[in-house]
Amino acid sequence: MTSTLITVLNWNGSEDTIKCVDSFKYQSLNDFQILVIDNGSKLKDYQKLAVLRNIPNLTLIRNETNVGFAGGVNIGIRHAMQNNYEFVALFNNDATADKDWLKNLTKGFTQNDTISAVTGLLLHEDGKTIDSTGDYYSIWGMPFPRSRGLKTSTAPDSSYVFSATGGATLYKTSLFKQIGLFDESFFAYYEDVDISFRAQLAGHKIYYTKDAVAYHKQGATSKKIPGFTVYQTFKNIPLLYIKNVPTGLLIPIGFRLFVLYWLIFGNALKKGSGKYAFKGWLVSIWYFWTKSLWDRFNIQSKKTVPTSYIKSLLWHDLPPEQTGLRKLRSKFTGKN
Repeated sequence: MTSTLITVLNWNGSEDTIKCVDSFKYQSLNDFQILVIDNGSKLKDYQKLAVLRNIPNLTLIRNETNVGFAGGVNIGIRHAMQNNYEFVALFNNDATADKDWLKNLTKGFTQNDTISAVTGLLLHEDGKTIDSTGDYYSIWGMPFPRSRGLKTSTAPDSSYVFSATGGATLYKTSLFKQIGLFDESFFAYYEDVDISFRAQLAGHKIYYTKDAVAYHKQGATSKKIPGFTVYQTFKNIPLLYIKNVPTGLLIPIGFRLFVLYWLIFGNALKKGSGKYAFKGWLVSIWYFWTKSLWDRFNIQSKKTVPTSYIKSLLWHDLPPEQTGLRKLRSKFTGKN
């Protein structure tokens, strides 16, 4: 029995998916199986994936409808649990893996028994700049990719991080047995921060290793749907806050989030994406009353770490991409 299941989702991106799977042929650690899940693609795109059936350690399945990133990877995680895989890796179909990617992720678990997820150095496609070295959650209630846009030569050393990126991370299957699967309410965007937040609250640790390198064609899927990123952002940011932020941090983070959320909303209106932002906000309210409050009760009742520990993991400033708000703040306080 192999120890790792690598899960890859395809949604009308067969060319990227085939290239992604091809990169796994050269892994220095070959103790893995691949599960490719077609997430409701057009028939023509799905049929192109037929070439993958010739790969001995690969299984190809198809969903009739697109159940989102969260719903899609949950299929892979359930498969891993049912078949007793020790680890399940999630990997974006528009990414490719360095030959030592899986080996070095696996090594990361030797740092500490409490580590339940190891993420790596995810670079942009050309390898010159960083896409992510994990994710932060800021005291402004906004998650963001760690190190994004920095030169590859400045990549941080291996260390513990707040969150792993769902695009190229290895998880212990036992984690999901304890805290549950990805929240399908998120559909896509920030569901990986949500699962990491829940893991941290339950006493698990997340580790980033500089040596596990992958390359990502950023936004290859989201660009196919107008307004998709805006809608998902305005829907999911409140869900992430409501479910996971400990009671002792609700007011200070909530106040800042309220200010930042509506400033970003105004920016969406300015750019012509207001209808997508408004729809996302409305859906977040619906989830608040029908699901998120109950989720919060379940998550917080199982919290095993002090709030001070969670506070120590947060980014204690505005997210770096909030340049407009930073400039406004500097006029009044002199702080950049």
